[in-house]
Amino acid sequence: MSLDIGHILNDWPYEPGQVTARRIRGADGREKIQLRLDLGLLQMEITGRPDGHRPHGFETMLDYYESQFQRYKEQEGREEGFELDEQACELLRAESLMFYHRYLAEFILEDFAAVERDTMRNLRLMDFCAAHAADEGDRMMLEQYRPYVLMMCVRARARMAISENRPKFALATLKSGIEKIAAFYRRFGQDELASEGSEVAILRAMVKEVQGQIPIDPIQRLRKDLAKAVKDERYEEAAKLRDQLNKAEHPENSKQ
Repeated sequence: MSLDIGHILNDWPYEPGQVTARRIRGADGREKIQLRLDLGLLQMEITGRPDGHRPHGFETMLDYYESQFQRYKEQEGREEGFELDEQACELLRAESLMFYHRYLAEFILEDFAAVERDTMRNLRLMDFCAAHAADEGDRMMLEQYRPYVLMMCVRARARMAISENRPKFALATLKSGIEKIAAFYRRFGQDELASEGSEVAILRAMVKEVQGQIPIDPIQRLRKDLAKAVKDERYEEAAKLRDQLNKAEHPENSKQ
């Protein structure tokens, strides 16, 4: 049997600047996700660890080290003193990269629930390393990616809310995400990125998109139209709008 995958790559050309993904049925009968790269492709399991491995019998390496932490707390009666050495941190970072590739493919495939699951998992890994890595460099290594992961998680949640016809919830989710990312940058003295960073810009663009899907409150529309009529000195029209606004705000008076 030939091990050459050239025919697969030829049938699925790489497009520079484009991230392409697809679902396929594996030889084992299970669904897989493939991500096209410039020099080949990645094939990933859709659940569990993307490479299908179960390190030390656990679903992921993060689960394994979290179990070690839990055992330490039970034995020592405290959390202080538990540390991740350099090798453990490297293994966890490598695993986070696998999940990054998968949630990137999931986003392209519009499987937003899976994107939320995998981004939340990577945020959990970041928190774990930041709290327990023995070396300061290892504690901070993944933090540079936190705004991006937060952005992807928030976009996925907002897309799910939109698909469920909940634009107001999507809008609240986006605004909360923007504030979390801005707070992260401010914490590290990067005020410019807090207001102008790419992650914030992407979420703000989505805010505008979602705002266009939320019906304007009739009273708010009347107030806006009234203010514009007064500004433009269209006083007769303003008077009519004022009457309409009074009736809308005090419907009980119109019945008398």
